[in-house]
Formats: sequence, C-alpha cells, structure tokens
Amino acid sequence: MKRTAASYRNLILFVLPALAIYVAFSVYPLISSVVLSFFDSDGPVGSVFVGFENYVFLFTNEATSERFWNALGNNVVFFLIHLVVEVPVGLLMAALLTSGILRRSTGVYRTLLFIPATLSVVIVGFIWRLIISPLWGIVSFPLLGNELTALPTISLMSVWQYVGIPMIFLYTALLAIPGDILEAARIDGSTGWSTFWRIKFPLIAPQFGLIAILTYIWTFNGFDIVYALNGSAPGPNYSTDILGTLFYRTFFGSSGQVANLDLGATVASVIFFIILVTTAAYFWVLQRRLKTYEL
Repeated sequence: MKRTAASYRNLILFVLPALAIYVAFSVYPLISSVVLSFFDSDGPVGSVFVGFENYVFLFTNEATSERFWNALGNNVVFFLIHLVVEVPVGLLMAALLTSGILRRSTGVYRTLLFIPATLSVVIVGFIWRLIISPLWGIVSFPLLGNELTALPTISLMSVWQYVGIPMIFLYTALLAIPGDILEAARIDGSTGWSTFWRIKFPLIAPQFGLIAILTYIWTFNGFDIVYALNGSAPGPNYSTDILGTLFYRTFFGSSGQVANLDLGATVASVIFFIILVTTAAYFWVLQRRLKTYEL
C-alpha cells in the first residue's frame, strides 16, 4: 500500500506543472471568455450581467448575423477543401512511402514532404504571394483578388503546408501492419493494388476518422493563414472571412470595425460550442462504433 501511495504521489507531482500551465493558459482563458459573453462592459455603470443578450444580438442583428453566417459558411468550405484534398493526397504519399518503390530514399522524401508543416505561416503566405502574384509570379490572374477564387486559393495553400500531417498519421498506421499478413496475401496471389485496398486500407480506416476530426478542429480554429495573406481584411467582399478572422475583428477592432470585447467573447464562445458539439457527436456516434483489429 505504501508503495502504491508513493507512486500516486510521484505521479501527481510530475503531472502538476503541466496541469498548472494547461489550466492557466487554456482552461482559464476559455472559461473567462464564456463568462465575459454574458456581460455588457460598455454600460454607464460598468460591467453588467445581461444573460444571453449578446448571443441574441449576434444572431438577430442584421449586420452581425450576416457577417457571422458568411464566416461560418466560408469556414465549412475551408474545412471541406482540406478534407477532400488533403486526406487523399496524404494517403497517396503514405502509400508511396511504404510501397518499397522509393527504397533507400524513403527517409529523404518523408522529410521533404513534412518540411512545409514546420514552416512559419507568415513565410508560407509570403512565398505563395510571390508565386501567384500577377506582376512577377507564374499566374496572370489575381487569384486572391477575385471572390470566387480567393478562398479556394488560400485553402489549397494551407493544404500544401499541412498535407504532411495526415501523411505521417497514415504512414505510421501502414507501417504498423504486420508483415506476415501481407506475406500471406502475397502467397495467396494478391497483387499490390488488391492488397492495399482489401487488406491495408480496412486496417488503417479508423485513422481517417481521427484525421477528419482533427482537421475539423484545426480549420474551425483557423486564422493565421488568412491573416498572413490578407491581414485583418477578409479578402474581396468578405469572401475569405472565416470565424477566426471574424473574432479578431470583433474583439480587437480592425478594418473599420470598432472593438467590442463582449461581442468578441460571444463569437469565441460560439466557435467553441460549434467545435465541442461536433467533436462530441463524432466520438459518441462514430468513434465508439469503429472496429478494432487484433494484429
């Protein structure tokens, strides 16, 4: 019993520093933001509790609701482009790296493909601005200056930078498949293409759900790539405005918009609840039904 108690005590001592940092820089700001969304700080008597008035104003005021729903729609498009393009490309890269075609160069290619994910978003935005500039770049059409192409262009830039992350997830999952299963399939006459889709793909299928939900969380918290390319201005006629940039303009004030701390906290809280509800639904409905295989 003494040894068990000492083990738990040591475990708590090791966990406390990380837990304290997490609470101070993640939990406390989150709770403060949600609490702030229920107050009005601009009144003549200071901060006053107003309940859900800020939420009602966000969804019913013509100007704020139009900007919110536009940003939410753009965020959905931003997420779907990542999901539709990033995951298949990451799967293709992972399949090539584990196929044996590259042989001794696998480590080099793996490093090169993952390097963009380690770069600063500011650097990535600056490089791509130079590449697609109509003045000195390789594209004569102003991709970031057109409402129809601005958001897809930014999304594809982001895909280029972060495609290495799903690649690594799928690459490690493919490496974890026991060789005797693949050898048995080869002996039974299974070809490389058939082996991949009938054996490898079902075994790594649970990874796609995890990648999808992580991509969802990241894209709905997105801000940096849009800000690096367009600053606080949300592109031509708000066509690249997403929830992150909407929150920034509302909370800090930018592009002619006056800062409103309470409304900004309300936008941040709505973003949090959107992510929370979808993530909880995923883990409750889908993740618990995924089959696991004993390898």
